[in-house]
Amino acid sequence: MQRNILEYLEDTVQRFPDKTAFANESMGMTFQEVSQASRKIGTCLIKKGYQREPVVIYMKKHPHMIAAFWGVVYSSSFYVPIDEDMPAFRISLIFQNLKPRAVICDEATREQVKDFKDFDGEVLLYDEIVSNKADDGLLLDVRERSIDTDPIYIVFTSGSTGIPKGVVACHRSVIDYVENLTEVLGITKDSVLANQTPLYFDACLKELFSSLKCGATTYLTPKSLFMFPVKLVEFLNEYKINTVCWVVSALTMISSMKTFDKIRPKYLHTIAFGSEVFPIKQFHLWREALPEARFINLYGPTEATGMSCYYEVNREFKEGEAIPIGRPFKNTEILLLDENNKIPPKGEPGEICIRGTALTFGYYKDEERTNEVFVQNPLNHCYHELIYRTGDIGRLNEYGELLFLSRKDYQIKHMGHRIELGEIEAHVNLVEGIHSACCIYDKEKEKITLFYTGDMESKDLVVNLKKTLPRYMLPNYIHTLKTMPLTANGKIDRVTLRQMLNKQ
Repeated sequence: MQRNILEYLEDTVQRFPDKTAFANESMGMTFQEVSQASRKIGTCLIKKGYQREPVVIYMKKHPHMIAAFWGVVYSSSFYVPIDEDMPAFRISLIFQNLKPRAVICDEATREQVKDFKDFDGEVLLYDEIVSNKADDGLLLDVRERSIDTDPIYIVFTSGSTGIPKGVVACHRSVIDYVENLTEVLGITKDSVLANQTPLYFDACLKELFSSLKCGATTYLTPKSLFMFPVKLVEFLNEYKINTVCWVVSALTMISSMKTFDKIRPKYLHTIAFGSEVFPIKQFHLWREALPEARFINLYGPTEATGMSCYYEVNREFKEGEAIPIGRPFKNTEILLLDENNKIPPKGEPGEICIRGTALTFGYYKDEERTNEVFVQNPLNHCYHELIYRTGDIGRLNEYGELLFLSRKDYQIKHMGHRIELGEIEAHVNLVEGIHSACCIYDKEKEKITLFYTGDMESKDLVVNLKKTLPRYMLPNYIHTLKTMPLTANGKIDRVTLRQMLNKQ
């Protein structure tokens, strides 16, 4: 029985030692090089006494950073990725929470680490610790004492209070996730993936662990290319990328800019997407450009190890319809619960709750917030069983497929009506010439503000919306933007939009 994620690497390096595992535009690391580097890092950490504790990895997005991940796991510690794109204040809060004794950095980040006010531990330079020898006996001894519920990583997500939350995942939940994901996506040794997200998000697990398990190759896509869709597709073609797992906004950026009129990703055969609702208008552009490709909608929170549900598009969708998030992965169950903690009638909405081994351990050193969302299954009164309350609202359609409707905190009471802001956004995205849209609600002023990007004047957009939305759902204010602000993960940055609203 597999009980450690490093078994993926150890098996794959035997089969494909000289094959490129992870690469960027300037260099790549073979599975053999990744294995050797990570075993050296693990040995160094063990000898220095760093075991079963958080080790921060503060490096530029690079294949070496990935090797450092596995090195920390070899030591039985758990890696915490951060990078220079994070605001200094956020990094400070993370360090206050972790109180780490060690940070692994590279030459580019070394001096920055020394300036961290909340860190007085040891700074380990990547190039120096990989110059040591691996001690196979020492690594084996640590492995024999490890179990599958030992933590692997902590990734920090945004908190509603402004304090980041460190989600702790273990070997068992990640193994469950990897087995399901690679089966659903059909990952093989011939898969070539392009990573889109920063390495300090759990979203990167899709590419990193797919490579480890299957012997696939992952290219780290330069962040700058996501501002230039033609160059981005050229990158996909240059490296013969055939599989992507990207957030919807990254895909719609390509399709909405009429990129397919100039160039198409000619090797791409599997497109997985998630994190946001894919506007049907933009989805149709992708299907027209790649009619033979597989399109798979993925859904899941960081607190349940990334992804929990999937739906492979197998029928036509009309504008105004939503692509389902489908059915849960194996060994995962989705519960819909209403306000009374009961299962609602079929077709009626409820909060999406998750049970199974995919659940993480909750938030590091934050029992209060952990207990708010990791709760006893209200349908089980016989023994202790945790579920994770996602805060997302969903319902089952006539096919028995799960539909994502909205976030609980995106549902508002306006002019005496309950309104889903996502419904307004969906109608805006249907309008010809609109690229992206986001609604923000001001509770104090009781006003709905719509932000959008596109080629249409706001007054013309209002005329269009009056044809499809009831009066009480029409935005009170409409602002056009040159570009929609995005988070580092590629999602629409609602915090920035709300700050823009507050300044007006």
